Amino acid sequence: MRVDVRALGACNRLAERGAKQAAGALSDLTGTDLAVEVTGASVASGEDLAESFAGRESIGVSVGLRGGLDGEAVLAFDAVTADALLSLLPGGQSMERSAVTEVGNIALGGFLDGWANYLGKAIDMSPPRYFEADGAAVLPDGALAGDGVFLFESRLDATTTDLDFSIYMLPDSGPFRDLIVGKTAPAAAAGGEAAGGTASTAVPYESLSTFSSLAKKGSANAADNIAMMTGLETSVDVSRLRFVPLADVPAEVGTEPHAGTVFELQGEPSGYLAILFEESSAAAVADAMLPMEPDEPLGDMAENALCELGNVMTSGFIDGWANVLGTSITHSPPEFVHDIGASTISPLVAKLSERQDYGFVIDTAIETEGIQARCDVYALPDERELARALDHLSDP
Repeated sequence: MRVDVRALGACNRLAERGAKQAAGALSDLTGTDLAVEVTGASVASGEDLAESFAGRESIGVSVGLRGGLDGEAVLAFDAVTADALLSLLPGGQSMERSAVTEVGNIALGGFLDGWANYLGKAIDMSPPRYFEADGAAVLPDGALAGDGVFLFESRLDATTTDLDFSIYMLPDSGPFRDLIVGKTAPAAAAGGEAAGGTASTAVPYESLSTFSSLAKKGSANAADNIAMMTGLETSVDVSRLRFVPLADVPAEVGTEPHAGTVFELQGEPSGYLAILFEESSAAAVADAMLPMEPDEPLGDMAENALCELGNVMTSGFIDGWANVLGTSITHSPPEFVHDIGASTISPLVAKLSERQDYGFVIDTAIETEGIQARCDVYALPDERELARALDHLSDP
């Protein structure tokens, strides 16, 4: 099976439209405005998905899907925000379980209406099932089986209260298989351009799953490089790789101050790679790398340390990609950035958006000698060059 990247993008737009309808339904029910923050598709192994959900405690509702689309859909929110949700509902907290079930039923109904409208096919929902779950148990039974799993994820944020929702959809093969190979993805969902049959962006399904595993290979190389440079025991864990609209990437970074490095990639695929830490994480990592306490948390000494860290991390990542893809990839010298998160990534998005609509985001966490620091690696390759490289993986 060959997956067309543009067809996958079309499906992502369907999920976003469905999420907007779900947000509208929840807004009507709760009396507070909700906005769709980001919608993306993950292509990952069941093991990687399980790792990415570790540590979460969720409450929500799941439904089975049949008809125009088969699979499972889930509405979930953090258990700690349950009281905030229930306080917004008619009747308050008197019927917690039934109230949450009704919220999920209404929201998921709106989400699936968005898909059904564009597919032109009815999607039947099973009765909603209430759950309280730890970690990946929020996902349906059997969702983590197999080497390659498609997961559509939308985040909905309330604008006036501390409350957010996640919608997960895990489609089965069958009708969804036809969509991602570009046979039936509607032109309207693809932004006016038919998604099917674009050879330059079609890759074997197995190769797309392989690209997800490249993130883990690159992280191992990055950890080894950092340990050699600093002498500190270092681990770099990659939870999963997500396929998101470029226009949403700045929102992914957010409005908090970040510091890190940006690189331009040359070779196949070319593109950009940004390694961004939240400000406090950047200062902690730099401090751990320096032989003496810096004069200021993110001054010249810290900047030099983070640039060197970015160099070895980027080399580790792209060496792993190049080895598996059988290509040559080099990178520019590091450009240090320290600004509002969205501002650091917007120039890269602007350059790529002239020729493509989507990019890949790698969720990464770094831990050095007990200092845990979260960073995000934004891999923004040229999609046609990436498709060619992945296509070569399937050659005999």
